[in-house]
Formats: sequence, C-alpha cells, structure tokens
Amino acid sequence: MKSILVTGGAGFIGSNFVRYMVNKYSDYRIVVLDALTYAGNRENLQDLEGKKNYEFHHGNICDRDIVDKLTAKCEVIINFAAETHVDRSILEAGSFIQTDVVGTFTLLEAAKKHKISRYIQISTDEVYGSIEDGSFSETSPLQPNSPYSASKASGDLLVRSYNKTYGLPTIVTRSSNNYGPYQYPEKLIPLFITNAIDNLPLPLYGDGKNVRDWLYVLDNCEALDVVLHQGKDGEVYNIGGGNEMENIRITHSILELLGKPKSLIKPVEDRLGHDRRYSVNIDKVSKLGWKPRHNFDQALGETVKWYKDNEVWWRHIKEKQEAFKSYYREQYKTLS
Repeated sequence: MKSILVTGGAGFIGSNFVRYMVNKYSDYRIVVLDALTYAGNRENLQDLEGKKNYEFHHGNICDRDIVDKLTAKCEVIINFAAETHVDRSILEAGSFIQTDVVGTFTLLEAAKKHKISRYIQISTDEVYGSIEDGSFSETSPLQPNSPYSASKASGDLLVRSYNKTYGLPTIVTRSSNNYGPYQYPEKLIPLFITNAIDNLPLPLYGDGKNVRDWLYVLDNCEALDVVLHQGKDGEVYNIGGGNEMENIRITHSILELLGKPKSLIKPVEDRLGHDRRYSVNIDKVSKLGWKPRHNFDQALGETVKWYKDNEVWWRHIKEKQEAFKSYYREQYKTLS
C-alpha cells in the first residue's frame, strides 16, 4: 500500500483532494495532517471517518516532531497546508511567513531525511503577479505582489532548491482560482453566495473588472492525480480552468442563480496591491493527458446549490468563529 501524507488536508482544496483519493484508491493509505486553524475544518472530512485507508492527525507542519513521525511512515508528501487569503496577509503577514515558508522548510527537511519518493508543493498562479496580455508559463519570472503570494513564491523556491541541491524528487503545481464545495466563506464566490442568501451586501473591490481564471476544485483534484502519477521530478505545472472572467461577471451570475437583485452589490475601496489579471498556460500539464472537464456555469450552479443545501456548515463558521467576525467587520467598515 502506498502511504501519502496530505498536509492541510482539512482545508478547502485539501479536503476535496483527500476525499477524491480515498474514494478512488482503496489500496492507498491517505494520512492527513492539519492544524485546524480558522480555515481548516475536520467537518470537511466527516464522511471519511471509519474508512480503512484514511487517518487524521491534528498538528502543525512547523512542528518537526509530528512531521518527522508521520513522514517516516509515508512514501509521498503533498503539501496543501498554507495561509492563503490575500486580505489577511495584508493585515498580518507573519503567520503567512511561518506556515508557507517555515512550514515548507520543515516538510522538506523531513522529506530529505526519510528519502520520500515524491514531494508535491501546492502553489498558486499569484506568484507570477499580474499580466495584461497573454498567459504565464512555468518559466515566467516570479513577481508576487502581496505578502501571501510572496510567501508562496518563497516556498516554491525552497522546493526548487531541495531538488537542485539534494536531488529531492519534487514537483510544484500552480493553480488558478479554485471554487466549489467546502470553501471557507471569505473568498469571493462563497462569500458572495452566503451573503446573497442572507440579503447582505456583496463587497466588490474597485470597478469589479479584475480578471481571474476559475478552476472547479474537482478538476484540480484530477490534475493533481495526474501530476502525482505522471509528472516529472523537478518540474512545475500550471493548472488552469480556461475560464477567465471579470469579478463583476461572477457577481452577476451568483445573483441570477439565487434570484437576488443587483442592488446588493456594494463597491468598496480597492484592495492594496490588487493584481488586475491572472492567466496561466496549461499546455505542459495537458501533455500529461489532463484537461478541465467542468463547464463553468454548470459548476457554479452546483456550487451555489451546495451552499444552499449546507447552510449549517457555513452558518456555523460565519456566526461562531471569532476569526471570521474580525474579518467581516474589516470588510464592512467602509459601508457603515
């Protein structure tokens, strides 16, 4: 049995990937390590409890003892663990450096010590910065513009160095904006869905014309599966959905799906260092046999339905977690 350590496996993308792998590969043992900080939620994996090929451990990737203990029993590490929200990184960058840089270093040291057969770092297209025309390739220079993207770029470079210096079999994936079930309701799509359900304002940054490429989370899981089994050591793979859209278009679509008025849209002052457009070329990963399968409008509709059907999940987060309340007040201070 191949044992895979999935760090950050109780978060949004991580939990979807863990569920995908546990259900697809009964002969793989999926070991999850998650610190269960504000965005990590063990409820995201509740349906997997009792599965013979799944186990969960509560711990931080900066904790060398637990990382060493779990790595010693696994052949593969896939690192989803990260602080990821740009707004939070602007307000408080320290935790991003700790998790995204120091945590990555801790994992790499354990991977080197125990001779892991494959280490995959889950990164983001934001490390490339903004692009007016065309698309970033895997060889484009890294030009991060926020503390979040800078911390992720730093982690990526550490991974590269361990491959080049120590021969550690590493891969980095850089995906575009993911959306889908179990996404913490501070990111644009789940925040706007849940606010619209409650007839609350949808705080749209600036003119709403910032462009993102939207990738359904299950498409990303399938891409990671392909990279895990067919990717080449030392390489970087961009993963995109081919759905470049302005934020205002996404906002209108959510309101239409919920039958809510456009008057809920409340423009707010633009975010500091807000990148205008992200776009990645996915030719390299496509050559491995992967391409996104989900139609955006259909998958967005399914995502809206999931949040409507799972109000208990997100209401618990928005009403009970003080971390979210602090963020909520920060978002709306310009609207009072």
